[in-house]
Amino acid sequence: MTLTPRTNIVSSGPLPVMPPISHARFALGEVVRHRLFGFRGVVFDVDPVFANSDEWYDAIPEEVRPVKDQPFYHLLAENAEASYVAYVSQQNLEPDRSDEPIDHPAISGLFEPFTDGRYALRREHRH
Repeated sequence: MTLTPRTNIVSSGPLPVMPPISHARFALGEVVRHRLFGFRGVVFDVDPVFANSDEWYDAIPEEVRPVKDQPFYHLLAENAEASYVAYVSQQNLEPDRSDEPIDHPAISGLFEPFTDGRYALRREHRH
């Protein structure tokens, strides 16, 4: 064990290697599309890295399972049949260029009306 004189940090060896810091590519209120499955959604929360259960993660087929050390997005999503909440990795999302609003019943509680291709958070949800 060594004591680093300038910082008074006790060290018992090299510092652990930290994973790279991921940067969110999509912002709250942005409309996105899933690259593989084509559904659309509006971002309402972002996890900097995977923050769901191991059971959820392990249920994804290995050939399409995303890496955990990237942003994951909570979406108010829709497809042709239903509206739902989705949890999607950054690598599986792309910007939606349709300029069409999302028809999800929870949108009006979180966001202002669809304007200029995106949703703005309602004032009461801004920090």
